[in-house]
Amino acid sequence: MSDKATKARWALVTGASAGIGAAFAHELAGRGYRLVLTARRTDRLEALARDLQARHGTESRVIACDLADPAAVERLFGETEAAGLAIDFLVNNAGYGVPGSLVSQPWERHRDFIQVLMTAPVELCYRYLPGMRARGVGHIVNVASLAGHVPGSAGHTLYGASKTFLVRFTQSLAFESNGAGVHVTAVCPGFTYSEFHDVTGSRQLVSRMPKFMWMSAEAVARQGVEASLRGDIVYINGGINRAIKSMFKLLPDGLGLAMMKRQSRRFRAASD
Repeated sequence: MSDKATKARWALVTGASAGIGAAFAHELAGRGYRLVLTARRTDRLEALARDLQARHGTESRVIACDLADPAAVERLFGETEAAGLAIDFLVNNAGYGVPGSLVSQPWERHRDFIQVLMTAPVELCYRYLPGMRARGVGHIVNVASLAGHVPGSAGHTLYGASKTFLVRFTQSLAFESNGAGVHVTAVCPGFTYSEFHDVTGSRQLVSRMPKFMWMSAEAVARQGVEASLRGDIVYINGGINRAIKSMFKLLPDGLGLAMMKRQSRRFRAASD
């Protein structure tokens, strides 16, 4: 799709207040999309909207919501429908990690995590996909992770599992959308410069990783949008990350699990 063809179209980005979400907003604004920005922090979203206007001349709508609330997606969808905003590019980016082992955290934290990283993206797809199909055009980007392609590690117990779920869900939804003009893509970054590791308390641990393994949020977003426009179903950002995924795919399960067991405490806050 040409940039000119996107001028009247709207994109919705969750978790847009910082990091990869903000980078997706800038990338889409630069391609002519108008933005619906959602996250919990209204002040961050309003600052981003002003920046998008200044840098790209982009109209933005700010809708603050907490996707941990099971009713949030329905309210968000209702607001965009009431405003007549036809969402043709959906970026399910909102996410975070819960440090420690499964039983070291209250169940409520895990419950909210599952709601934000699994249930909300599925419901957003469920609600916006029919409109895309009716118009015969649409893109959905589910921001997954390299963690969804490698064996599980100690600590952040649900993170890799949630990203594997998102990859498989994306594949199924992409096949269901064949011929409808809607492209569904799982974008799978590895280590990315953002606030993610500060929020999860793992910055000191992951800082030990070599610099060549890191990518900027801007590069992740640019590659993700390009992958969606090409019609890719699963895209892993960065050659080193694609090599890691391929290595674990070729290794026997036992060996791969043993490697992750040895390495997991180097980059996960895995204490009880």
